[in-house]
Amino acid sequence: MTTVSPSMEPANICLGCWDQMRVPIPIRGLLALPFRAFGVTRSKMNPNICTICERSFRYVKKKRHVSANATILFADIRGFTVLSERIDPVELSAIVSLFHDRCAQAIWAHHGIVNKQMGDGLMAIFNFPITIKDHASAAVRAALDIQHQCAVALDRLGSDIGSLPEHTLGVGIGIHSGDVEIGEFSSFRSDFTAIGGAVNLAARLESQAAAGEILVSATTAAQAPGLVNGMETRLLSLKGIELPVETRVLRDRP
Repeated sequence: MTTVSPSMEPANICLGCWDQMRVPIPIRGLLALPFRAFGVTRSKMNPNICTICERSFRYVKKKRHVSANATILFADIRGFTVLSERIDPVELSAIVSLFHDRCAQAIWAHHGIVNKQMGDGLMAIFNFPITIKDHASAAVRAALDIQHQCAVALDRLGSDIGSLPEHTLGVGIGIHSGDVEIGEFSSFRSDFTAIGGAVNLAARLESQAAAGEILVSATTAAQAPGLVNGMETRLLSLKGIELPVETRVLRDRP
């Protein structure tokens, strides 16, 4: 297992290929040049993994998907619809780019991957393909970093635009840990993603998070007690889930 720390130290080999297959694929330096000639480059999901990780299932693993225990994070800009009605598309696209850049920096710093970008939202996976022993804590720390990095920029934006209700703009985040299936689920795309109940629950939590809130499932909270102890508990009724879901609420500001 690769020993990782919460920092974005550039790796010379692909951490995903090493963790998943014990294959040292160079991604930086002179040794990486021959691999680039064959189309093996750093992945956009995380600069410490390579494009082999994105398509290793059918071509290397000889299977479409694998089971894994992971932590899933969803993040989304709150107030985006209101914002889109007040500024032009060029300014709006710049804000979305800033949001994705800040989120990616925070996720990569804790060795997660930005698996999907969906307009003003994204999905991140922790513990695949880079193995992270404390992946629940890594995801919560990444979420706190996202809130910290995005809050000032979005608050300033709200002040510049004016006429927006207080705390309209912000980021809502949902986090849940559990077993997922990770792999290629389409014949038309070569990159992988995660599916399963854990992914659905994380997405549902994100949809309920207000601007500046991080909703952490009880499962994730139990694996990251030092980060969520003493935080507010909230019971949520979520679409498609029969029983109320207990969450811990972390906020960017009190």
